[in-house]
Amino acid sequence: MDSQENAPVIGNAVSPSEEPGNSEVMKEEVTLQPEETTAEEPATTVETTVEEPTPETELAEEEAASQVETPRKVYETKAEILERIREIAHGDEAPQKEEVDYLKTSFYKLHIAEREASFKAYVDGGGDPEQYQITPDEQEEAFKAEMGIVKEKRAKLFKEQEAEKQANLAKKLEIIEKIKAMITTPEEANKSYQEFKALQQQWREIKNVPAEKASELWRNYQLYVEQFYDMLRLNSEAREYDFRKNKEQKIRLCEAAEKLADEADIISAFHQLQKLHQEYREIGPVAKEEREEIWNRFKAASTVINKRHQQHFEGIRAKEEENLARKTELCEKVEAIAAEKNKGSGDWEKHTKQIIELQAEWKTIGFAPQKMNVKIFERFRAACDDFFGRKAEYFKTLKDSFKENADKKRALIEKAKALQDSTEWKSTADKLIALQKEWKTIGMVPKKLGDQLWEEFLGACNKFFEARKAAGVGQHSEEYANLEKKKEVVEKLKGIAEEAGDNIQEKVQALVEEYQSIGHVPFKEKDKLYAEYHEVLDRLYKDLNISVAKRRLNNFKQNLKQVAERGENALDTERARLFRQYETLKQEIQTYENNLGFLNASSKKGSSLIDEMNRKVQKLKDDLNLVKEKIKAIDAENKPQQG
Repeated sequence: MDSQENAPVIGNAVSPSEEPGNSEVMKEEVTLQPEETTAEEPATTVETTVEEPTPETELAEEEAASQVETPRKVYETKAEILERIREIAHGDEAPQKEEVDYLKTSFYKLHIAEREASFKAYVDGGGDPEQYQITPDEQEEAFKAEMGIVKEKRAKLFKEQEAEKQANLAKKLEIIEKIKAMITTPEEANKSYQEFKALQQQWREIKNVPAEKASELWRNYQLYVEQFYDMLRLNSEAREYDFRKNKEQKIRLCEAAEKLADEADIISAFHQLQKLHQEYREIGPVAKEEREEIWNRFKAASTVINKRHQQHFEGIRAKEEENLARKTELCEKVEAIAAEKNKGSGDWEKHTKQIIELQAEWKTIGFAPQKMNVKIFERFRAACDDFFGRKAEYFKTLKDSFKENADKKRALIEKAKALQDSTEWKSTADKLIALQKEWKTIGMVPKKLGDQLWEEFLGACNKFFEARKAAGVGQHSEEYANLEKKKEVVEKLKGIAEEAGDNIQEKVQALVEEYQSIGHVPFKEKDKLYAEYHEVLDRLYKDLNISVAKRRLNNFKQNLKQVAERGENALDTERARLFRQYETLKQEIQTYENNLGFLNASSKKGSSLIDEMNRKVQKLKDDLNLVKEKIKAIDAENKPQQG
């Protein structure tokens, strides 16, 4: 019989230490081999055979599903990572590329997070983002230094391993040549058996060889081993002895594999099973009638461990998927917050608090699946960075606006101070009143500074008017004339209360403007006239404006049918116009109320300026309510059409 016909096809039948390719991949694999007639089998009159590989194929499929990477340690601080990289750099253990890469990634994640937190604290504290400077990190420098040592150590180790592989290749080639020489002297085969066994043991003890030579080397070795067995003639007692010895060893491995089912540490049990499989492969065959029984026992014990291992990592994967779902939800929440419109500082601070709470929740969630863990973190960080970047820009712009408004108000203060000592009572009074009107048009400044500037401005104005009052120059006749004019306006306002029509508000507004254009009245008449004027004005705003608004709303509702007849989109067009008017009124009200916030701080006596602004705000609110009721009326009209 041609020995080459019985030589097994090696393929997956290469031990982890000799298989070509990346040896690190084999750390998690258990490559089961079927019972086979190996180089230890002595044969006299029985031919050497190779068993069918069916059992190996079945179990390899079960084990392939359980090849999951062992979870890595989670490092909480850069100091922990630095301590571990120092152990690797200065210890005796060989640096593993996967661990070194993981340490580097973990270190810079924490490093970048610290840097971002420092930058955020700087900006939140009022710092200029463009002036921010990154301070050197001693831990980072130490980490880089240790990484350099590890790199050199790995390069040296790689060189040593390559040299060792070449030496191992030479040794194995020498063993093949010796076995090959034995084949040339068949008459000495029985005498050479012990030497042959010794060469086999040496072959097993020699570990890695260059990957590109491994397959060819193994095939040649198997070829000559089979050829040696073809020549070997041993008596049946020796053969039975080997079978018995191999059976004892394989039963011992079966018992060891079965005990692993009680091992609490699933990962440890799985790795111990790998070693048992390696030993099983290196043991020779047993009697043919017992081979399947022993193999099935060993395979059954292995299946139990593999299933536990697989279930363990399925649980981890399920938890990681749950973590991914939670993190995705947080991403959506942050993105939704970042997309919201911020109308002022209050909105920015409210949304900042919400995002910080989501960031804190993020830290409580474990890892997502490895292929998505970095992507989901980058998505979350991008949304946070977008929000805080726009927030920093907003406050920078707001700061510039405050400075511009403050400069404008300081300029008005200088003008008022330049006029405060003037004795040209009429012209100077007009100028100061114009300055006061201009003051109202300037936007906001920080409250504390706004109060200070207002006090300074009001002081300059009051100094002039008090001096004019003390001088009393030509005031009496003019003031009494003004008193009569204002009384006439008050009487006209009282008469309007009895009128009806849609233009009442316009008449009231015209009289209010006329009243305000009239100059000062005698001081002793001032309070009485002021009370009478505002009493009738308040009643008009409260009663007449409401009734006018009701009439307008009723007229509007009656005209809705005619509007709808213009076309199917006419009502929607009218609603859109009213909604724009609604938003404009809201903005005007907010502007007036913001300005009142600054004036109230210094208005101790309830000046006419503040009272008038309050009335304007109330009128705007009445108009706002009217527009709101009109929109509701359109919505009510639309419902029957939609139904």
